[in-house]
Amino acid sequence: MAPLPDGFSYAEWNATYNGLSFGIAAMGSATIFFWLQLPNVTKSYRTALTITGIVTLIATYHYIRIFNSWSEAFTVASKDGGDYHVKLTGAPFNDGYRYVDWLLTVPLLLIELILVMKLPQEETVSLSWKLGLASALMVALGYPGEIQEDLSVRWFWWCLSMIPFCYVVFTLAVGLAESTSKQPSPAAANLVSAARYLTVLSWCTYPFVYMVKSVGLAGPAATMYEQVGYSIADVMAKAVFGVLIWAIASEKSAVEESGKLLPN
Repeated sequence: MAPLPDGFSYAEWNATYNGLSFGIAAMGSATIFFWLQLPNVTKSYRTALTITGIVTLIATYHYIRIFNSWSEAFTVASKDGGDYHVKLTGAPFNDGYRYVDWLLTVPLLLIELILVMKLPQEETVSLSWKLGLASALMVALGYPGEIQEDLSVRWFWWCLSMIPFCYVVFTLAVGLAESTSKQPSPAAANLVSAARYLTVLSWCTYPFVYMVKSVGLAGPAATMYEQVGYSIADVMAKAVFGVLIWAIASEKSAVEESGKLLPN
């Protein structure tokens, strides 16, 4: 939790307000959709789809908390029908909710991908532990830098968090390539590839947003870009990624069901 800079324009405040609102709507809608789809996939993939819904549910809760904290930190008023003026109330804006969210959801995101790929049990357990722990370590190492104003300290923690980050990204982009090719249909393999690369793409957004305050931006503009950037990245990494998990589960369920219907 860090003090907010003063001097927000209405446009900067409103962009952040709308970005957080978008996060709530996207995550909440995704949660309902994923859980309604549970009966439409076979038992083998319901755990992955359930975890997908848990991820977006956790994100919905934390986005509501961040949104409320943002609203409480400001008063927005118009005098005599003129322009809106934004002032700090003195209430703290708690952005730490994001890190609580990520610490819970980021490992689950990777685990749901491993589960829906239906790898051999030993490989599933091994990858789930390795990727889950590496991603949790990445988030934990990023938080101390997030709450620092000293740019050298931010860079230090950024570099440390990039070590497990690079391991996870390499595993997704390269390490799972062979397993992807063994999916039961070309459509399933293509969807798994899309999920892997979407994760890599969305994850690569976070380090750049993290360093917004270290590349010449400061004050309200930096806060706005940071909050909106994280919101967009979160929706891609959780809601959109979750849709791909559902599509994989649906495709593989259809393939397996059609196989059962074939005559012996």
